[in-house]
Amino acid sequence: MNLYGTDLVRTVLPSPLCTLALVASPAGLAAVLWEGEDGSRVGLAPLDAIPAAPADSLLIEAGRQLAAYLEGTLERFTVPLDLRGTSFQRRVWQALIDIPYGTTSTYGAIAAGLGCPAASRAVGAANGRNPLSIIVPCHRLVGSTGALQGFAGGLAAKRWLIDLEAGRHRHGRAA
Repeated sequence: MNLYGTDLVRTVLPSPLCTLALVASPAGLAAVLWEGEDGSRVGLAPLDAIPAAPADSLLIEAGRQLAAYLEGTLERFTVPLDLRGTSFQRRVWQALIDIPYGTTSTYGAIAAGLGCPAASRAVGAANGRNPLSIIVPCHRLVGSTGALQGFAGGLAAKRWLIDLEAGRHRHGRAA
């Protein structure tokens, strides 16, 4: 299943965590994928079927903002986004964007905030389909006890991102 059609372009961004793949549509940034992901988790065609376009202005700006974030000098992304999913998924992803930098929330709190207090598992499922890792900060969601749970980039990457936002990294390195 490809939610975005064929007008996609991609590039890669080296990061302190791994090489990230950035995918854009004419409407905005469509995906930030972790090294080794093929795009199927978020409804994309296989990455090798998406043309490389390292000079694409949207991808350049997205890469610049991600690099600044990973260096600890950017707290909020302004690159245009092309989020495609169900209405519920988009509501969850917006709720993730609304979690303040440097803080975490729980699946249950997001579900309650959406008016669906019994839907914490559905929030988890929507979180797992988030196509814009880091930019739509799914790493800010933790379990009800504060324990780290599921993350497409792995729990070590989730911990690293939470530590970055807590000021425990300086210029992308451990402080």
